[in-house]
Amino acid sequence: MGRSAIVLAAGHGSRMKSATHKALHNVCGKPMILHILDTLDSMELDQVIVVVGQQRETVTEAIAGRADIAVQAQQLGTGDAVRAALPQLRDDTESVVVLYADAPLIEADTLSQLFATRAAQSAAVAVLTANVADPTGLGRVFLDEAGTVSRVVEEKDASDSERQHRLINTGIYTYAADALRASVAQLTPDNAQGEYYLTDTLAILRSQGHKVVQHAILDADEIASVNDRAQLAQVEKLCRARIAQTWMKNGVTIVDPDSTYIESTVTLAADVTLLPGTILQGNTQIESFAQIGPNTRLNNTTVGQGATVQYAVAEDSEVGEAAQVGPFAYLRPGTKVGKRVKVGDFVEIKNSHLGDDTKVSHLAYVGDASIGAGVNVGCGVITVNYDGEQKHRTTVGDNSFVGSNVNLIAPVNIGEGVYICAGSTVTDDVEDDGFVIARPKQITKPNYVKRWKLRKKGQSLREGEDHLGH
Repeated sequence: MGRSAIVLAAGHGSRMKSATHKALHNVCGKPMILHILDTLDSMELDQVIVVVGQQRETVTEAIAGRADIAVQAQQLGTGDAVRAALPQLRDDTESVVVLYADAPLIEADTLSQLFATRAAQSAAVAVLTANVADPTGLGRVFLDEAGTVSRVVEEKDASDSERQHRLINTGIYTYAADALRASVAQLTPDNAQGEYYLTDTLAILRSQGHKVVQHAILDADEIASVNDRAQLAQVEKLCRARIAQTWMKNGVTIVDPDSTYIESTVTLAADVTLLPGTILQGNTQIESFAQIGPNTRLNNTTVGQGATVQYAVAEDSEVGEAAQVGPFAYLRPGTKVGKRVKVGDFVEIKNSHLGDDTKVSHLAYVGDASIGAGVNVGCGVITVNYDGEQKHRTTVGDNSFVGSNVNLIAPVNIGEGVYICAGSTVTDDVEDDGFVIARPKQITKPNYVKRWKLRKKGQSLREGEDHLGH
């Protein structure tokens, strides 16, 4: 049986008060419409059509060929949007689901059940319904004695008693394709807004003797939609909770899910532990027995087995097995931290590779550098990589020792097993096994300070006498 989907994404969403199209606002790191398309992809449908209108170029670019595109030239209602899609609907399609780009939490199982309900009851259309605690503003669905849909009453048209009814119309429908084509062709804009309402197809089909059935969704959170920023935040919260539940069921420890933010594109292994304040974004991947947090943000970063990252920020970086990063460390793009490396407090690494077992324990900047294995980088070390016009690289060989407050003036190459004394400013390459002292010779004057202070005090007194005229 040919199954297709029509996704309505024509309206800009004026209540969002945004230059960005509503369907392109992110939920857990991904535009809402991509959540919908990912769900439909998992169902292996024969065709997906997205109806675009306002800002059609940006929406079409965002979905990048993942669906057929239909254009609704004027926003004349949901029925008109579906009418715009029908010419592209495949001739062999038997069943069509219509849904919305601003309701990103709908699940594939729910849509599959909606398809199955329509088919099992040989209905022209199956309406996805929900029992909600507060149905304010929503159309109420009323059933007849046979359990089929007798009518849908919009709130503005409902009586006081009808408004107490809590079975609502979600606006998501599965149609027999021929019934959809026939009923949409009969829609009229006979209403105050002068629009074509898809909901009117239900009354049209029932009046012609066709069966209209309903399928009640179990979790009403799935049909949460976005019309403004407050609703966007609520949908984000629901999505975040769903993601956290999924990972916890798969063996991830999340100490406080309410303060943990995991985007939909993140991958976690079993036995990962996430502490409060953790934010995982982009294509971040965390291997087993790693511990992340508290208060850590990782974006497009891989963390190896057994590593620890705390009070840190890492972007487009790699952290090796059993490495320790933080507290208060910053890994900037292009950073690769090897196995068992220690990156301590107030250390910034940028576009650099740190070999296995190297330590950068505190207060250092390593930029555009290749640091070998087993290297000690002392407190206050700086790779001076920028000359005001260009960036230059520093290399340090395996098992070298870079003392505290050393400046490595790039471009410079330090060999293996080199020892650089604290306070040195290194401008020249150093061969293997070199010992470097690059600082001014110390001058010490014995028995000097007291006499110096007395002389200074006497000079001040004389200056005062001259000022007073003595």
